[in-house]
Amino acid sequence: MSQTNRGRAQDRARVAAGQDHEVRYEAHKEGVSKAAVRDAVLEVGNSRNKVEAKLEEGD
Repeated sequence: MSQTNRGRAQDRARVAAGQDHEVRYEAHKEGVSKAAVRDAVLEVGNSRNKVEAKLEEGD
């Protein structure tokens, strides 16, 4: 895990569904709605790889 400038741990392998900026980023990246990202997180968990695979599966 990397660290922020303030020394806090930063986990880029997770999608925090409660963080609007994370959901918005992932939705824009995958070309889907924010609701689709939140639904994917609820279905497969918060692993970024699993969420992205689930969103790509929907195409």
